[in-house]
Amino acid sequence: MSDKNSRLLHLILTAAAVTVCAYFSIASAAVMIGFSAVMFVVYERIFSLRRNRLMRLCDDIDRILHSDDIIHFDEYREGELSVLSAEIHKMTIRLREQNAALLAEKQFAKEALEDISHQLRTPLTSVMMILGLMRSPVLTEKNRMEYLRDLYVLLERMKWLIETMLSLSRIEADAVRFARDTVSCRRLIGQTIETVSVTAELKGVEVRTEIDGDPEFIGDFHYISEAIVNLLKNAIEHTPAGGTVTVNARGSNISSDITISDTGEGIPEKELPHIFERFYRSSEYTKNGFGIGLAFAKKVISAQDGSLKAFNRKTGGAVFEIRFFKMVI
Repeated sequence: MSDKNSRLLHLILTAAAVTVCAYFSIASAAVMIGFSAVMFVVYERIFSLRRNRLMRLCDDIDRILHSDDIIHFDEYREGELSVLSAEIHKMTIRLREQNAALLAEKQFAKEALEDISHQLRTPLTSVMMILGLMRSPVLTEKNRMEYLRDLYVLLERMKWLIETMLSLSRIEADAVRFARDTVSCRRLIGQTIETVSVTAELKGVEVRTEIDGDPEFIGDFHYISEAIVNLLKNAIEHTPAGGTVTVNARGSNISSDITISDTGEGIPEKELPHIFERFYRSSEYTKNGFGIGLAFAKKVISAQDGSLKAFNRKTGGAVFEIRFFKMVI
């Protein structure tokens, strides 16, 4: 009921009460008039306070709409506005959380674009230089073929970088739904080794396998195979000609483990805590890469409740240990 209708009802009831009291005595009518006047003042005071609180609440809501982050609703904890203010408070918190998430996503997208443009700048510069050299009228057919091979390598690396960055961004944005299939470690390792076989052969590195039985785990075959290919490429790259990369797989009642080890120079101890960071490139271990392959592998495996660790063997060389647990501990 509006304040205007409440006042009108009060006046009607007062007039009726005074008329009844006047029928019996003038004194009773006078008392009723005084009592009604007092009640009218009290009602007006209550209505005024409620109206003021409503106006303050409206002002606070307006401030929220104008991005004021310091609004508090403590003064509305009591009275008939408490339920409404509590719901508005919940809505405010939710809006702040969504706004913070949107700002974080915006910042992440900005950084991702900056990272990609930075990483593509160097190979693009090389591509432009090679194309300029190929325009030379005195270029021999042998040199032309060499330049074409270099162009193919550069474009292939750029393609890999873009695809890996997009996959990594989708995973970090929780936009990927990983399959939950039974993955055979023997089949997984066989396929990944086949993918890097040409790279290993050109580098003069032997890739060996040591598989105990046929361990299995639950995961997404496609994404995990991509992660392991990145780990294998990294191991081959850091293994000198004549060296060996060994892939070991074993299972237990607790987990299925895949270990990739090499006979290379190993990882500098100071860099071990950072090699899985995106675009981390030191002056030693990661100087020849984009600094994203290991980050991608870590993200894919961790997103599927697995673990990926790196350490050095006492006899030399780096070791990457993947573990997929069969039960929640």
